[in-house]
Amino acid sequence: MTRTRTMIKGTFILTVTGFATRFMGFFYRMFLSHTFGEESVGLYQLVFPIYALCFSFTCAGIELALSRCTAKKLAKGNKKEAKELLSTSLILTITISCIITFFIQHYAEFISTFFLHDTRCTDLLVILSYAFPFASVHSCICGYYFGMKQTQIPAISQLLEQSARILTVYLIYLYGISHRINFSITIAVAGLVAGEIVSSLYCLCSICNIQNAGNLFHLPFGSFLVHSTELLKLSVPLTGSRVLLNILQSIEAVSIPLYLQHYGCTVSDSLSIYGVLTGMALPCILFPSAITNSISTMLLPTVAEIQAQDSKKEMSCLIRRVGCSCVFLGSICCIFLLILGKWIGSFLFHSTMAGDFIVTLAWMCPFLYTNSTLISIINGIGKTVLSFMINAVSLTIRIAGVILMIPLLGIRGYLWGLLVSQLFIFCACLLYLRHYLNLQNTSRIH
Repeated sequence: MTRTRTMIKGTFILTVTGFATRFMGFFYRMFLSHTFGEESVGLYQLVFPIYALCFSFTCAGIELALSRCTAKKLAKGNKKEAKELLSTSLILTITISCIITFFIQHYAEFISTFFLHDTRCTDLLVILSYAFPFASVHSCICGYYFGMKQTQIPAISQLLEQSARILTVYLIYLYGISHRINFSITIAVAGLVAGEIVSSLYCLCSICNIQNAGNLFHLPFGSFLVHSTELLKLSVPLTGSRVLLNILQSIEAVSIPLYLQHYGCTVSDSLSIYGVLTGMALPCILFPSAITNSISTMLLPTVAEIQAQDSKKEMSCLIRRVGCSCVFLGSICCIFLLILGKWIGSFLFHSTMAGDFIVTLAWMCPFLYTNSTLISIINGIGKTVLSFMINAVSLTIRIAGVILMIPLLGIRGYLWGLLVSQLFIFCACLLYLRHYLNLQNTSRIH
């Protein structure tokens, strides 16, 4: 099977899985809202920035680094080193995640009081902390399979995780009804942990077909040091980028309503505007990104493999083909939302404000859908520090949009800040990739 067909097949599997889990999650959120009430669901959502931040620290960067390194090793026929990379990543991430688990449990009350401003989150954080060691196992094994460009196991594990999460919560809920026990929203966090446990056990069982589970953590110390250096060199910038993104999202969540009040909105109006933006307009804009996110996942190991084999013509062709395809998809979505955005806001969300936001954000689509693939290509080439710098500048632009533009233009200042940040990523990536391809062509001529 050619590389293109392999990438298309993997993208299709991940896209179908992504849409399936989003569909399941939609009804799951409805169940939580009807069962526990909006305030409890809000409490549940409040701990997710902590979850995302801890996940970024523990394994998000190493998963991508492992995917790239595995693809390069396999392209050169080094299967033994690829397996050693998996063992190294498991040891690193499990160690870090255990430290994070103990930290969260010890400081749960402090975090709830001073960061989340609600002591009711303490118990949720303690339960949530148990998810990280299992999430690290799940993440590393998925990264290893992505490096081999095999998406069936990661896709099934994703479906199992979502299914186990929903089923666990529903069964506990039924048990509570039959025994007249009123469970709180904590069972939703317990369901999240159960999902990670099930998916990690499935991934461990699947990897036994490649390498005995007992040998996963038996690695010569010298090999561990060599592979740790290789993984950390790539993963640290990726981790930094993820952490910055999560910090930005936390700052935005707090700052946007605050600066809308500086613009002249009441507290109620500022929260309503923020709710319409994040709960209606942005999910509509981001829905097609399930396709480009799947492409990005498959691109990173494919680019690493092509680079390892020094196939300059194939690299150039892949970059141009993927870039043009994503721009085309984004342009179609842009036109569609410009024409029907106001109708979508009025008909689906019963909000003219949502329609206005969708029309404004539509201009972002060609850049938004392409940027994830361009960043993935840059990471696949091994320039993770560059991708970190590009993301850092983009995040700075977004923060500036909140602090400087919202007091002057209201929420539209933030929307235009989003557009400028995506345009910056698009231009910066294109300039570097053009430079990279020119260097490749020059070296081929000489």
